[in-house]
Amino acid sequence: MAQAAGAPAADQDADRETVRTVYDGARGRMFQAKAEDALASPTLARWLGKIQLVFTSPPFPLQRKKKYGNLCGDEYTAWLAGFAPKLKEFLTPDGSIVIELGNGWNANEPTVSTAAIKALIAFQEAAGLYLCQEFICFNPARLPTPIEWVAVRRTRVKDAFTRVWWMSPTPHPKADNRRVLTEYSASMQRLLKKGTYTGGRRPSEHTIGERSFLSDNGGAIPPNVLIPPGSEAAALDAVLPIPNTVSGDKYHRACRDNGLARHPALMPEALVEFFVRFLTEEGDVVLDPFAGSNTTGAVAERLGRKWVAVEANAAYADTSRVRFDPPHPTPAGPKRRGPKA
Repeated sequence: MAQAAGAPAADQDADRETVRTVYDGARGRMFQAKAEDALASPTLARWLGKIQLVFTSPPFPLQRKKKYGNLCGDEYTAWLAGFAPKLKEFLTPDGSIVIELGNGWNANEPTVSTAAIKALIAFQEAAGLYLCQEFICFNPARLPTPIEWVAVRRTRVKDAFTRVWWMSPTPHPKADNRRVLTEYSASMQRLLKKGTYTGGRRPSEHTIGERSFLSDNGGAIPPNVLIPPGSEAAALDAVLPIPNTVSGDKYHRACRDNGLARHPALMPEALVEFFVRFLTEEGDVVLDPFAGSNTTGAVAERLGRKWVAVEANAAYADTSRVRFDPPHPTPAGPKRRGPKA
């Protein structure tokens, strides 16, 4: 791996101790390190200004500690905001940062914590980023949590969505919704087949032309609420399936069969794929500084994008290789240069 120009030998040695190459993919590399160490290291310096998309889901600001680590309240807000300026340095001029954060509840009471919202705002402001759009990722199959207030006392309904913020240093980042069109609804397909539409002025005061909805553009533009079809909310004309209940996929099977450590908070592949397709093109580079089981890298490689992944937990980083076919081996011998950016 190329070192930053002029970096002292002692600094290079220290960097090798804190940033370890776990495996090389066909289009990317998995590193094991704390995100803050990796982003400040000479090892990742070669990707400064070359990342088209940072897609990540950092540990959520939960009240109950998880194995993968999480902070709470103001401490969490300051921690997450601290990454913003550095991640901005890695972006291309028209690059994007997409962060998924779940909701949290205040300890010992049925009230929602605003920590996640505050953290997202602090992150945006710390790097002077534009909020291009907010998405809601709805998963109706989530467990009825928080259990005490939803399933025992029954004074709340279950929390079933996460916020996804799309940010960029420019108000006009690279994006094309034609790459994420969904199948037309049955009613839209009938309309296109019929070839006629009743236009005119609507109660909303919008005027609809007689042929406004008669063009077949190859699919429907998805909404910013990402919902699995077949759910109660599937009345939307176009939805993107984002279930996260898979337990029999290749990753889970390989972990079970080989007694490997499984990450407890997996990223839905469909969510990663949506933003990789929407905000990047083949050959672009995608970075995930909180890679977990490396869903981001696996999806990016499958879609012909280059990728860089960082995970602090050595077991999770190592196990993530099973997402690839065949599983990527550990580099042998001297450190090799990573895939060209």
